[in-house]
Order: sequence, then C-alpha cells, then structure tokens
Amino acid sequence: MGTKYAIRNIHMQTKLIKIIGIIGILALGGWWLLPRVITAVPSQIRYRLPEPLLALVTTPLPTALPAPAVNAPPPTIFVPTLPATAVATPTLAPTLPSTFTPAPTHEAATAVATALPSPTNTPSPTPSPTPTLPTTVFLEGIENVPQLFNNCGAANLTTVLTYYGQEVDQRDVAAVVRPDYDDRNVSPWQLASYVQTETALEADTYIGGDVELLKRLLAAGFPIIIEKGLVLEDHDGWMGHYLTLFGYEEASQQFWTLDTFLGPFDSVGRLESYEETMRYWRDFNYRFIVVYAPEQETAVHNILGSTYLDPLAMWQQAAERAQTAVNDSPADAFAWFNLGSSLTHLGELTGEATYYETAAVAFDEARRIGLPWRMLWYQFEPYEAYLGNGRAADVLALTDAMITSEGGRYVEETFFYQGNAWLAQGDLDRARRAYERALEVNPNFSPAQEALAANGE
Repeated sequence: MGTKYAIRNIHMQTKLIKIIGIIGILALGGWWLLPRVITAVPSQIRYRLPEPLLALVTTPLPTALPAPAVNAPPPTIFVPTLPATAVATPTLAPTLPSTFTPAPTHEAATAVATALPSPTNTPSPTPSPTPTLPTTVFLEGIENVPQLFNNCGAANLTTVLTYYGQEVDQRDVAAVVRPDYDDRNVSPWQLASYVQTETALEADTYIGGDVELLKRLLAAGFPIIIEKGLVLEDHDGWMGHYLTLFGYEEASQQFWTLDTFLGPFDSVGRLESYEETMRYWRDFNYRFIVVYAPEQETAVHNILGSTYLDPLAMWQQAAERAQTAVNDSPADAFAWFNLGSSLTHLGELTGEATYYETAAVAFDEARRIGLPWRMLWYQFEPYEAYLGNGRAADVLALTDAMITSEGGRYVEETFFYQGNAWLAQGDLDRARRAYERALEVNPNFSPAQEALAANGE
C-alpha cells in the first residue's frame, strides 16, 4: 500500500514539474514575443499603452547630444557688421546640395569671420513711426484644435487657417506635410509651403522675433504661430512644439495662447507670460510664421519692416543677438546654437566659407555644454555647417546617433543630411539609399526628391 502511494506521489510530482515547466516556457515565450507584438501595434494605439509596456520597446533617450570628440577652451567668435543689401525673398525650403566641394578642414578652436566688401551704397528706407498699440488684444473667431500624435504643426496651422475661413482638417494638412503617422517633425518652411500651395492664402516664416513685434502683428489682426521648446516632465525631456498666439494683455504682461497639446480646447485659451514665452521661444531662435490673405501683404510687410524682409539683414540681426546672449551667458548652449544657426545662414547667403567655419565652432561649443537629445529632430543647421566646413564625418556621427532612438529614425531630414554626408565623401550608393529612406518617412519631402533626381535616381 505504501509503495502504491509513493509511486502515485512521484507521478503527481512529475506531472506538477512538467506543468510548471510548460508554464515557464510559455511565460518566457510570451515575454520574448511581447515587445514584438507591441511594436506591431499601429502607432496611434501603441503610444496610448501604459509606460511600463512602452519601455519594453523604446530605446531610452540619452540626456544630451553627443559632444565633439576633442575638448577645447570656449571659443571667441566675432560677428561682423554687414551693410544692408538688397537680397531676394528667402526661400522656404532648405538648400539642396546635389554635390559637395567641402571647404578645407580648419582645426583651430577659435574662428573669426571676416567682414564682407561694402556693396554699392543704397538709400535706407525711412522707418515709419511706431503706432501706439492697444493695451489688450483678443482675436475673436479662433478655436483650439486638439492635436493628433506629434501633429502640433498641422494642428496649429489648421487653427489659423480656420480663422481665415479655410475649411481644412489637421488630417488634411498632415497628409501633405507628414504623411507617415510616426514622422516626428514638420519644419516651419513646410507649413508655409502648404499654405502657399494648398490654399488661397500666403505664409512666410521669419527668425529673430520679439515681444513688441508679436504685439504689433496681433494688434493688426494676425494670429502668430511660434516654434518653441517644451518640457512636460523630467523623464520626457525637452521637445519642440508649436504654439498659436492670438492676443495679449499688457497690464499682466501675458499673451493669449492656444496650445494644441495642453489645451484647453476652446476659443479662450490660456495666458502665458511674456517672460515664459521668450524663455522657450529662444530655443528656436525666435522663429515665427505669419499667415495672411494676399491683399494683406502690404500691411504685414509694413509691420515687419525692412530688416525682416531682407534675409541678410534678418540673419545678421539674429547673429548679433545671439552673440550678445553668448557674451552674457557663455554657458548657455541654446545661445551658442542660435549663433551657429545664424552664421550658417549668413554663409549660405554670402557664399563666404568662413561663416561655416565659425558656425561649426559655435555648434561644437553648444554640444560641449550639452544640448537636448531631440535638438536635431527639429533644427538642422549643424549638419549644414559641418558639411560646409568639410566635416562630413561629424554629420555621419550625429545622424547615426539620431537613428538609434525610437523617434529619431522617423525624421526625414536625418536621412537627407546623412545622404549629403555620404555624397560629400564620394559614396553615391549610400547617399542614394539615405535619400530613399528619407522618402520612406515622408514621400513628399522635396529636398530628398531633388537630391535623388540630381544624383541619378
């Protein structure tokens, strides 16, 4: 009898061990499959899952962009004062280099831009007196649009377009400017281009705005879209964001704003102080977008004045402003970045290679101080400066770093500039593949389309 019970116990223990083993195998298999299942879920559903589940498939974001390989003392950069010149209206799309003739690599840590030859003297326009502005402006008939995932650009533009009576949905805008739901960035020039090609309205993007200019535009009835930094929670980190301003209150020193992410989703919006607006607006060199009807062009230009209508003067002013910020706060990475961006555009406008050299030095310093990891999801002047200074290897290192993150591989500009870097190094096959990858992220991205066409698609 005892032997029979013993044998039965052994059989039960064996069966229990088998069951536990099967459960363990299923659990391990499920754990192995879970990230793949989550990755296969459509983005619009995946990003609503609990954070612990998303953590299984998301590469943790570093705290900053990779720093330059060589440390150096803080550089001294002098921005030359350039006489105002008549320059054509700025193009909205970035420069499209089909081929590169890199400038010689300069190893000096300190670069000094040289002044340009003085152009033929032309009479400067006589500035009109600044009108007295109302103490309070609140534009009626404009309502906030709750954005879809990463769709703040399209949502803010939809908000402004509906103010002008355009019947459009943010999905319509996104279908043109970011057809891929995962696309992490829409640049201001793409939004302005949408207005110009898809509507009866006009739009332009500018750099280097300030509170007084915003107030003058708002007082004239023009809502303004600004590009700014946004920090929600420490674990989310810094990110780029668009915000619509539709009024101001001088007594409290605040703007009326519509935030497509934070809400509220009505026609009242939220008040944001001038100080807070400027603090995060500087992260994008005080860039703004003005949308207007064709018959309002003269009114807009009169408000902006000659400096903003002359690209050389506008970027010169931005460079001098950034230089002042660097002098006042030499440990401010955003100030160095804005200086580098402004010098890069001066290089594009003048053809002077020295500007790329000084811009690269400024970007090196910004990276040494520490820039947010997502910085190159939205602003791409470092790539242009490094390429213009013969530093294609730096571009490849930065684009590789971007592609390792979950969001970074959904920025078409990353692959576009990676392609430009391969082209600069003479590797046409890799360049073409990079341009093709850019078009996988955004088939409507014209710079990659033109680069492929120029290099034997």
